[in-house]
Amino acid sequence: MNLNLITWALVGIVLAALGIATLFGHLLGGQTDSGINPAVVRNFNLRVRAWWLMCSLLAAAVLLGNTITVILFGLISFWALREFITVTPTRLSDHRALFLIFFVFTPLQYLLVGLDNYDLFSVMIPVYAFLFVPAHVAFAGDYKRFLERTAKIQAGLMICVYCLSHAPALINLTENRNHNVQLLFFFVVATQLGDAIQFGFGRLWGKRVIAPAISPNRTWEGLYGSIAVNALLGVALSWATPFNLWQAAGMAGITTLTGFAGGMTMSAIKRDRGVRDYGTLVEGHGGVLDRIDSLCFAAPVFYHLTKSLIAYGWLS
Repeated sequence: MNLNLITWALVGIVLAALGIATLFGHLLGGQTDSGINPAVVRNFNLRVRAWWLMCSLLAAAVLLGNTITVILFGLISFWALREFITVTPTRLSDHRALFLIFFVFTPLQYLLVGLDNYDLFSVMIPVYAFLFVPAHVAFAGDYKRFLERTAKIQAGLMICVYCLSHAPALINLTENRNHNVQLLFFFVVATQLGDAIQFGFGRLWGKRVIAPAISPNRTWEGLYGSIAVNALLGVALSWATPFNLWQAAGMAGITTLTGFAGGMTMSAIKRDRGVRDYGTLVEGHGGVLDRIDSLCFAAPVFYHLTKSLIAYGWLS
């Protein structure tokens, strides 16, 4: 791959930061008299493990090429959709529609992303699949809880597949391969940092919980603090992106806000279904969807805002 020095440096910085976080968590875990709640340290270490998994896979994918990147995100989408459907009950008459959703619409969405066919991948699920699901279920002749069942399938497909597919779509957004890789890394890092900073601010200074019944650990202080700090970190990383200082700050702040909204929304769904986590693939810290909920909500917003900056000539 013809990746420039800046791109390689960005990959190295991300992996080095994860190494430092791992060492920090290990040191905290060994300080039994530090006064820090052991549960907080354990939660931090579990998050770092999940970030290692995600960022290592991302680094390997972008270094191996666009096709591998798209396939990786496609597999993540497939698994996340599986987790979403598992926690929301279906009926036998839904199974044929679900088969087509998993094995036709999901691969087709990522094929269109890989082919950089924006005209089709931007409308295929929100138009054609959205109409297909209720029509196909209606043809099965089962009307019990019809609206609830079809809406659930549509929501899972939109969040887990359509929204997340905008992340790998970044690798074709400009004609500059290095800029595309930098945009994807910036997006993932900004989203994950936003989650981490929100968690830290909420634990240390959080007092006003936004929605206690949905997420008792998400506070207004955590939200405001994560937006402000992540915007500054966005500025610090602007050298490794096509953004200028103000654009990097704005995009990091917006990504943090939309990612936070994604976490709140997916937590509300879990509370409604009476489950703690969507799955158990990430040992000790829930399933794939528990780790990418913020990415799912932030990806289409980041993609379309960046695309608008390009269209108006405001992005170098």
